[in-house]
Amino acid sequence: MTEIYLIRHTQAEGNRYRMMQGYWDGEVTALGLRQADALGRRFAKLPLDAVYSSDLTRAVLTAEAAACGSGCLVKKREALRELNIGPWERQFFGNLSYEEPELTDRFIHDAENWELPGAETFGQVRERALTELRRIAVENDGKTVAVVSHGVAIRCILSGITGIPLSDTERLPICKNTAVTKLRWENGQFQIEYINDDSHLGESERTVWNTVGALRDVVFDPDRDRSWYERCYADAWTIAHGNLNTYSAATYYNAACRHHAVSPGAVKLIFLQDEPAGLIDLDPERGKPDGIGWISLLYLKEGFRGRGYGIQLLARAISFYHDRRCLQLQVAESNRPALVFYLREGFRRVSETKAPGGNLLVLECPLKQAALCSGTAAASVPGGQSHG
Repeated sequence: MTEIYLIRHTQAEGNRYRMMQGYWDGEVTALGLRQADALGRRFAKLPLDAVYSSDLTRAVLTAEAAACGSGCLVKKREALRELNIGPWERQFFGNLSYEEPELTDRFIHDAENWELPGAETFGQVRERALTELRRIAVENDGKTVAVVSHGVAIRCILSGITGIPLSDTERLPICKNTAVTKLRWENGQFQIEYINDDSHLGESERTVWNTVGALRDVVFDPDRDRSWYERCYADAWTIAHGNLNTYSAATYYNAACRHHAVSPGAVKLIFLQDEPAGLIDLDPERGKPDGIGWISLLYLKEGFRGRGYGIQLLARAISFYHDRRCLQLQVAESNRPALVFYLREGFRRVSETKAPGGNLLVLECPLKQAALCSGTAAASVPGGQSHG
């Protein structure tokens, strides 16, 4: 008999930012690191003879945590990877659900019949992952092993073992981050002892699935969107400074046009389905020689503030500037809600400027570690922050 602890990886960028994450090898979040530590404590006194993992970073880090107590070296297996979602990799779910509603609905509710050119099918994942798990079980007869894989891959494995269709989400849920499923392999068959156990996590360590809607973005059109851009910036300026005394609509609109000319993805309108929700304006040239990604404006309408949407805008800046070393932005010290949001997300003060309406702070967050800055339930930036 082989005992197998089948574990889902810890929280990573795609989980938190509502981005599609299959083969994309995104960073682990700070919450993910805490979850991995808790998993390590769970397995510290459990004698493991071997530890296997998908070769993606989020799985390997999780496997290393589980292996700490036993001293096992993690054996990487590509066959344990997540579903390869091809052209959907790193795409925001809000965009996909709006642009391809039938396909995204099928992805969630009718996985067996979901197909996308350039992607794997769920059936292909089930075949490769379950075959690999059987191989591991046979090779480790009489031993106890841990195997770290991914949400869809584990569901496909369990569907293959139990015969429960993937459409039955009640009996066959997506396992939580670092949740453990225990299997026994005996006489050529898998038996399940339990599924989806995350009892090693405290309440502050559990992933809080954000229940707000997934936002989509639309590339800024200088001719069509001038009025909306200027209204957003004026509102953000008022929040930061208390009035519009020194605000120049033309100055910031013209700057946005320059940013758009450099990179059409730098300025985007944000929607919840068809409802305008906000705006993000990135300056691709400012700070570029020093590896800085500058955020000129990150704005949410009043009805979207404080509800968990802010992280979805910040995620777009992180994705856009993936090859820079850090993010920077400017925020009025008097804009306390925005300041709290950014500090919570790992930004730190790097400079301060005296201004008539109050001090302006430049904040910075290391970009390669941006995913590691928070990871608790997503906060939302109230209003806007930086100017220029």
